[in-house]
Amino acid sequence: MNVLVCDTFSAEGLQLLRDTAGLQLDYQPGIRPEQLLERIATTDALLVRGGTAVTAELMAAAPRLKIIARAGIGVENIDLAAANRQGIVVTNTPTGSTTTMAEHAIAMMLSLARRIPQASLAVKQGRWQSAPFTGTDIYGKTLGLIGGGKIARRVIEYAHGLHMDVNLYDPYLSEEVIKRLGARKVSLDTLLATADFLSLHVPLNLETEHLLNARTFARLKKGCYLVNCALGGLIDEEALLQALQDGTLAGAALDTFAVEPPAIDNPLLQLDNVICTPHLRAATAEAQINVTRQAAQQVIDYLYSGIVRNALNVPSVNADLLDSLRPYLELAERLGSLLAQMLHKPFSSIRIEYAGSLVQHPTEPLTTALLKGLLTPIIGSRINYVNAPHIVRERGISVTETRTNIAQGFSNMIRLTVCGDEGSQSVSGALFGGDECRIVGIDEYEVEGLPVGHLLVIKNEDRPGVLALLGTALAQADINVAMMNLSRRKSGGKAVSLLTVDQAVPEAVMRQLRADDRILSALQVYLP
Repeated sequence: MNVLVCDTFSAEGLQLLRDTAGLQLDYQPGIRPEQLLERIATTDALLVRGGTAVTAELMAAAPRLKIIARAGIGVENIDLAAANRQGIVVTNTPTGSTTTMAEHAIAMMLSLARRIPQASLAVKQGRWQSAPFTGTDIYGKTLGLIGGGKIARRVIEYAHGLHMDVNLYDPYLSEEVIKRLGARKVSLDTLLATADFLSLHVPLNLETEHLLNARTFARLKKGCYLVNCALGGLIDEEALLQALQDGTLAGAALDTFAVEPPAIDNPLLQLDNVICTPHLRAATAEAQINVTRQAAQQVIDYLYSGIVRNALNVPSVNADLLDSLRPYLELAERLGSLLAQMLHKPFSSIRIEYAGSLVQHPTEPLTTALLKGLLTPIIGSRINYVNAPHIVRERGISVTETRTNIAQGFSNMIRLTVCGDEGSQSVSGALFGGDECRIVGIDEYEVEGLPVGHLLVIKNEDRPGVLALLGTALAQADINVAMMNLSRRKSGGKAVSLLTVDQAVPEAVMRQLRADDRILSALQVYLP
């Protein structure tokens, strides 16, 4: 079997592949796309870092390709939808660099507080002066964390060692869990108002894009220091520039930018109170060895034993069962992602109902797919079929399943419900024609739509003019409606509208809709 490695790998990871009998290693770091397209035809396994674009075109030219292993956390360079269509397993290595990334966040915070990069440069230029580089203590200060995943949890441990107080904003973690981590659960407003240092640890999605913007910067404690070793799109960089210039922020440490690499004339790079690194968060010798060895072992395990580890698109089941389950797995994961993007209430329990013909199959893989879909928009791409159930338990969330042969008018159905102190939210879905995924319910409303692309979910008063409002607002924004489905329980009550549109709806249009007194809620969801 042929294994192609396209990016730079550690010697230890490569040796693991070379030592496996029956594997032919083709090590081609920096291979050009046209050369890769030629070589991929005879490749059984592909190992990459972040430098290789694994496109639908590339996978279409790879009839023998069984697995793509990404040495690292992010898989933005891999077309997961194309891999799903072709039945190619995609894995990553979410735990190989957790400690390294947390250490880098702390290192950036300390460097920022004590102005170490600026002072080092000055000494090298012949300036031996300490006064211009007076910093601030870490001891006794408040660290505000946005996001409570594995990296943030390790940061909390290090912050305790530095005698810092830690506040955490994560709407998907209970107060009990956060207290157990050694932090205080606070609202976003409280976090911003109290943080001496602010560090980001969330994925990039519709909810978190430009999470820090002019409005949120205005609520910051004056003189706060910002650390971003997560993703550049979390910050509106124009607003960041203004906050650094007007003194709202005392400084910023950035390991990532919205556009990378940043242009040499990016004004953030000209500021003395900004320090930056080129994605060094996982750049240690130990982390590189860990992630490349893990990726290599995943390939070996899958090719020789059929064992799937840290898969992003399939559960750990045998190949025959996987073929029959694949449509249900896609439905389950899409329902989870749909509900995650619709959430506006914290939850502490999950209820899953399986009905109809699908109960003839084992439902444990489907539950895992639902949890993966639900957690990925909340936590990020490190969620996979292996760790999703563990992370749910880690967060103190209970999961219950029920099975019934009757599917309320459908041959099969899955209903996913999350519950908390403020109530419950649910979505339902079914397979039509054996393999076509459909949304068939949102909360108590029967609606129908395809769980793919850009969706608008509107809850409104059942009063005249709502359809005209939606149509006019979208038409004025030059947004085409591909599909619309309406549902109500009774005349004059409340209703739900589910619309499929051809592109993302600008936030200004969403605010316009929400401002109308007939609209109870309006949100958009994206399902690739």
